[in-house]
Amino acid sequence: MTHPFELSQEIELGATPEQVWDAIATGPGVDSWFMGRTELGTAAGSPADLTMLGRTERATITAFEPGSRLATRSAEAPNGQFMAMEYLIEGRGGGTTVLRLVHSGMLGDDWETEFEAMKAGWPIYLETLKQYLAHFTGRVPSVATVFRPGAGGPDAVWKTVTESLGVTPEVGEGDAVRLPDGSAGVVYYANLPVNLGVRTADGLYRFIHSGSDRGDALVLGHQNFAGRDDQGAWDAWMAERFG
Repeated sequence: MTHPFELSQEIELGATPEQVWDAIATGPGVDSWFMGRTELGTAAGSPADLTMLGRTERATITAFEPGSRLATRSAEAPNGQFMAMEYLIEGRGGGTTVLRLVHSGMLGDDWETEFEAMKAGWPIYLETLKQYLAHFTGRVPSVATVFRPGAGGPDAVWKTVTESLGVTPEVGEGDAVRLPDGSAGVVYYANLPVNLGVRTADGLYRFIHSGSDRGDALVLGHQNFAGRDDQGAWDAWMAERFG
């Protein structure tokens, strides 16, 4: 049985509508704050594909209005499931922009778990977008994604992650951390036991725990804007700490 859902989020960004549009409506722009790799067309009816960990989720652009509105919709599965996204951009005075996101569609039997995961996940991605526009706008990152199912329960996982950053699970936004490679960073988003976001001079780093009802997976989604490929280093970090 399918269940309809809708999530709405809004964030004020210190950027122009044109800068926000480039960040949400181009592949390199989306790669700078979201997960995986995105390929986007430039007109309604063209593809909007997300590839992560070797799997591609395909969608179609249903609205493409530069500077104001972008919408996509996935194909409908045999059981009726689908996902739809809509981004609405509104310029404000002083060079700021309000972005409203509406995520809707139909979910399957485990809809409550999926809905709660999306509800908990979107805020860190929108805050990452805000950080990108404030500190790295226009720069193209190298992207590292690491996924480890069964990493452990949230208490054990966050103890390991925060120790690796030189802090404790009580870490909060604005706290100083140090990445395993020695880079100094600051926490820009903290919502443990779900997710943690760190910014350094060269990149944006996210650590996400799925929760025990979704397999105790730990997901790393990182963007490095200094032209350095960090995938191998983070693969090794995950293997060393979580087997």
